[in-house]
Amino acid sequence: MTVLRGQCLCGEIRYEINGPIGPIGHCHCKTCRGAHAAAFATTARVARQDFKWTVGEESLCAFESSPGKKRFFCPSCGSHLVAARDHEDEVILRVGSLIDDPGSKAVIHIWTDEKAPWFDLNDGLPALPRGVPRKSG
Repeated sequence: MTVLRGQCLCGEIRYEINGPIGPIGHCHCKTCRGAHAAAFATTARVARQDFKWTVGEESLCAFESSPGKKRFFCPSCGSHLVAARDHEDEVILRVGSLIDDPGSKAVIHIWTDEKAPWFDLNDGLPALPRGVPRKSG
């Protein structure tokens, strides 16, 4: 299995993923757009057990953008790296922070009912008005 490496823009915080990443998607929700100052955030889920901080974990900052959901970022350069809920066994990776090629491409747009009116979806990917339905149980 290939290890994927990632980091913030300035390199103060680094991580490794020792396992598969989930499907890559573009999230158009208002909080992702605001947090990333972009039309969408490209994300993928990663099992928490497969994700580890390798440098700078003690420097990480977090912002609770919605109840129970924290967005982790570098205090020096501001790069967003992951988001997570304490009770979930996955983190939400910001795919743009990867140094290595994940070997796959985006497969979906989510939260398109909140997308920026100045951005057009024209890549042919499926688009969901809300988030991806989660498995219960």
